Amino acid sequence: MLDVKRLRLLHELHLRGTISAVAAALSYTPSSVSQQLAQLEAEAGVTLLEKSGRRVRLTPQAEVLVEHTSALLERLELMAAELDKSLTEVTGTVRLAVFQSAALGIVPQALTILREEYPQLRVEVTQREPESALFETWNREFDLVVAEQYPGHAAPLQSDLDRVPLLEDELRLGVSFPASALRDAADSAWVMEPRGTASRHFAEQLCRQAGFEPDVRFETADLQAHIRLIESGHAVALLPDLVWGGREPGIRLLRLEGSPRRTVFTSARRASVARPGIVACRHALDRSADWRQPRVDTSTNP
Repeated sequence: MLDVKRLRLLHELHLRGTISAVAAALSYTPSSVSQQLAQLEAEAGVTLLEKSGRRVRLTPQAEVLVEHTSALLERLELMAAELDKSLTEVTGTVRLAVFQSAALGIVPQALTILREEYPQLRVEVTQREPESALFETWNREFDLVVAEQYPGHAAPLQSDLDRVPLLEDELRLGVSFPASALRDAADSAWVMEPRGTASRHFAEQLCRQAGFEPDVRFETADLQAHIRLIESGHAVALLPDLVWGGREPGIRLLRLEGSPRRTVFTSARRASVARPGIVACRHALDRSADWRQPRVDTSTNP
């Protein structure tokens, strides 16, 4: 009989590529991972790993085990979900991955709802960029993810994850001076999120469509830093409504032509969507999404 824990290590090696990466992800030592995989080879009676320079490569026999292990892990998760569903009390732990503005805008209210209605449920929240969080949820590091998709961009698709819309989040220009169009910020310094993020690409493209190249002098993923730079008159930025969490903004917000919106959604592994904890979290997030709109005062808008 092959050991499921060791099969999972082989599965992780297939996904991550190196023994050291597997060890870091699962809080093992590399030598411990190597020993477990050697034991799995002995159990299987076939060679599973071949040296390739400083790395190891999976043999065709290992690939067969990996394919079946994927199906086995999904089946085990489905079994656990059905067992949880049979219980009348919502308990256990849900590992939730969120991006920053969702963490600011809707998660606190959702946690309040969950604490009041499901006191036995433990929710662990980790901030992650959506691209990596979707992969990590597919890879069972998280149970549920709140992710985003910008206009003209497609968020990564994982066949084993579902996708449930949560809200449409309007994007506006934040400035410290009177403005009536995006073009009015052409000569300003900009703060944007790091290169490679969907929000950065969207912001740059929007500026170029308006006829100018943005002067990006500040780069940070922290939207609170964006707001402080705008408040102090050092930069302008595109900000999502979600970042205000229903509070009144302290800066001027300009509604852009066409009122562009990003889509915020949740994803979970299809085998676990019926887990009561995940169902409860999604319901709480959906209810807290009603708090997302900023109370925009006309005096803060051009």
